[in-house]
Amino acid sequence: MTATNKIFANHRIEITMTTTSAPKQASSSSLFGKVRVFLEMIKFSHTLFALPFAFTGAVLAAGGLPTPAQCGWILAAMVGARTAAMGLNRVIDAEIDGKNPRTSNRAIPAGLLGKGTVVVFITLSVALLLFAAARLNPLCLKLAPVAVFFLVLYSYCKRFTSLAHAVLGLCLAAAPIGAWVAIRGTVDLPIILIGLAVFVWVTGFDILYALQDLEFDRANGLHSIPVRLGVNGSLWASRFCYLAMVGLLLAAWSLLPAGGFFLAGIVASTLLLVYEQWLLRDGDLTKLDAAFFTMNAWISVIIFAATLLDIFVGKGGA
Repeated sequence: MTATNKIFANHRIEITMTTTSAPKQASSSSLFGKVRVFLEMIKFSHTLFALPFAFTGAVLAAGGLPTPAQCGWILAAMVGARTAAMGLNRVIDAEIDGKNPRTSNRAIPAGLLGKGTVVVFITLSVALLLFAAARLNPLCLKLAPVAVFFLVLYSYCKRFTSLAHAVLGLCLAAAPIGAWVAIRGTVDLPIILIGLAVFVWVTGFDILYALQDLEFDRANGLHSIPVRLGVNGSLWASRFCYLAMVGLLLAAWSLLPAGGFFLAGIVASTLLLVYEQWLLRDGDLTKLDAAFFTMNAWISVIIFAATLLDIFVGKGGA
């Protein structure tokens, strides 16, 4: 094992030790307790990554604020889709998670939730997604099953391809595109570019996230970009994805009647991405948590805030 991997292995042990107790504290035989454990298991708080981009697409499509009903159903669809996605991943990967020291404390392998209980939550989440899509417009409802297909596919990808990160990117790229479709009922070039930007952004940061399991995946015959390219190759692949994201956002900006605020949001996001990569320079993975969660959570919020400012202060809009 290299010096870098030894440092990272120690860091991974620290992460596992500090997060093991949370699900146990939430454990309960009551329905409320099970819901708490489920929400912790699927990292419900991480909805922050995709939700702002969904509302970015909605605001751009409406040229202002969508109606309260539209906002509510878009929110419901996003919650349903992401909850179903994470629940599916936890059920499908339960045996793998149980073998991995980093994930063995998750609710299913730890015995805090049974697979049957999680399947119930997944079923309710998919029903919420489909119902919300139907309330938005017919095209949304027609596209919803396609989204569900890719949500299922993602969890199996690591068993046969290194491109699981790209499939996850496709799933989250549906957030801004789906919200645009919800408002306009059409798919147009500017939102395709923004969706592609989300696609490469998510692919890039999921490559970084997968570095946590590099040694485990290698030992167990699982596939990922880190397994194929190693630490340095993965860092460069992530950098290429981030560079593509910036280019696609600039292309979308050039087509939208957006102004200086949206451009400033792109610049600010670029600086955060550069800082994230700087934290991980020379393969220093001890700062991976800060880089992954902090930097990427802010990027989607910044783009959404910049969109709002452009429309309501800069008088932009599609």
